[in-house]
Amino acid sequence: MSTKVLSVGGSIVAPEYPDVDFVSKFVEMVKDFLAKNPEDRLILVVGGGGPARIYQKAFRDVTGTAPDAGTDAADWIGIMATRLNAQFVKASFGDLCKEAVVTDPTVANEFTGKILVAAGWKPGFSTDNDAVLLAEKFNADTVVNLSNTEKVYTDDPRKNPDAKPLDEISWADFRKMVGDEWVPGKNCPFDPIASKKAESMKLVVICAGGKNIENTRAILEGKSYTGTTIK
Repeated sequence: MSTKVLSVGGSIVAPEYPDVDFVSKFVEMVKDFLAKNPEDRLILVVGGGGPARIYQKAFRDVTGTAPDAGTDAADWIGIMATRLNAQFVKASFGDLCKEAVVTDPTVANEFTGKILVAAGWKPGFSTDNDAVLLAEKFNADTVVNLSNTEKVYTDDPRKNPDAKPLDEISWADFRKMVGDEWVPGKNCPFDPIASKKAESMKLVVICAGGKNIENTRAILEGKSYTGTTIK
């Protein structure tokens, strides 16, 4: 049996409100993939997306907390948003997902369905780290990180027009780019805390644009894809 882990960014599940069109097509693709690959099962770790950012900004506006200040309160707000999004995704898969949404990857021992859905756990990192921990627990060697960006760039392309997309990058070079600290709501290709853990596990992470559902299918099927491989 092969277990694959997808870290599904909240930015594609709920960029502001739930993206019904995307989720409908994603669910259809996953169901078709599992029907054609009965030995496979999937772990989907869902991020907070727009709801997390909206409520975190509201909290900072009310309290005067700086945007770059790492606070447990802001993290917990984001975590609750991931849990709402994850519950929505779980419900959309019906009987394929038999377990409750996982909120603590260290005690997620039951996986009797074809899909296991997880959300945020606790302050200090994003759902990317939960994806890495679940990959370790269920012996997956690759995490597919689906976001609203097709590839990892040498710099932020929104700020630097000379930033170049990468097909592959080492963990050492990637960690130099993202640093070692997590700030709630931080926008980076893969969480710095998750990256440190993934490097220690020699885990492969594929960063790809989640809106391209056929590209995600290609990754699941081991075919050629558009994205950045970190290893």
